[in-house]
Amino acid sequence: MQNKTEFTTYTLSNGIRGIHRQVKGSVTHCALVVNAGCRDELKNEFGLAHFTEHALFKGTEHRKAYQVNCRLENLGGELNAFTTKEDTTIHATTLRGDFAKSVELIADVAFHSTFPDRELDKEREVIFDEINTYKDSPAEQIYDTFEDMLFEGSELGHNILGRKSTLARFNHQSIRDFVGRTYTTDQMVFSSIGNLSAKSVEAIATRYLADAPASTRSFSRQAPAQTAPFDRSLSKHTYQAHCILGARAMGINDAQRLPLALLVNILGGPSANSLLNILVREKNGLSYNVEANYTPYSDSGIVAIYFSCDHDNTGQCIELIEEQLRKLRTEPITARRLSMAKKQFTAQLAISMESNEGYMLGVGKSFLAHEKIDTMEEVYRKIEALTARELTDVAAEVFASTSRLIYR
Repeated sequence: MQNKTEFTTYTLSNGIRGIHRQVKGSVTHCALVVNAGCRDELKNEFGLAHFTEHALFKGTEHRKAYQVNCRLENLGGELNAFTTKEDTTIHATTLRGDFAKSVELIADVAFHSTFPDRELDKEREVIFDEINTYKDSPAEQIYDTFEDMLFEGSELGHNILGRKSTLARFNHQSIRDFVGRTYTTDQMVFSSIGNLSAKSVEAIATRYLADAPASTRSFSRQAPAQTAPFDRSLSKHTYQAHCILGARAMGINDAQRLPLALLVNILGGPSANSLLNILVREKNGLSYNVEANYTPYSDSGIVAIYFSCDHDNTGQCIELIEEQLRKLRTEPITARRLSMAKKQFTAQLAISMESNEGYMLGVGKSFLAHEKIDTMEEVYRKIEALTARELTDVAAEVFASTSRLIYR
């Protein structure tokens, strides 16, 4: 067991790593983070990672589906899960006294699910409805379409939900094969936060998670090959135009990840004083919604600038955004602007950490990716040390050429 101020880390006998933070309060949160997402699917498996996440709740060797769903809810708690391109997370929230029950249930669904075909048939229809809902949201769909184009031909070049035609073929054996290949114990982290001692958390984790047989991943992810910049326009018959400008970016372990995160926050973060919000919305009144996002992956990343507007204003919005990107590539921001941006970014991080559940999920994913965790004080020091030149350099690298996708 290793204690690093905020966190205690440990490793179970089967290779599952654990990380815990003790805080005051009556509520506990915990999660099993599995390094398996849709980029780990084979070409005939698109959508299977997400389908597997749903299937985990459809019955185990010890419980029927309704018993899985009611176990924590009857106690006032919650069990849930989600899938991303690179990981699947099963997480639970309960009162402090029910923490052991939540760990036992997570272990049950992660290692003892039976994936009965009868239940899978019903859940398949639920995902079909999820796909239909997604198709009705162009502001959401355009992100996936853009990313599919930007990573075309790579493991990252397809969306999480998959297609109905492919999902229709999946059965319990498809899921078992995927789980056997990707849900290996060397690729798992158990993250927890609550008013429990590190010793008691490790003992509970050992009791319920260490029984899973040790397993090791037998494949490695392939870094995406470079793709040429593109400029595409698709007819979607939407009331507004939806547009994304973006580019490949740094991966989660890249030293330039932090300056890029600060730069994107300055450019189009959630605050009303972001450069793009002031330029496109406040000064010119061209768009209700303009934002910039940075998503790092293990070996690559993506920066996407999104806006929606009247069709006639699309060209002007693009010109304004591209001019702003040119300035960021060539003109270092002022010392005053940089100081304000650092304070804003640091405060946003601190406020986001007020959610213990969000903190716990972020820590689990970070520990899985980095095998270590910086304390918030260390993160704040790194932010404070960033220079205007670092931000200009990363802007010059990421925004040297951008791709564009428009839904009309």
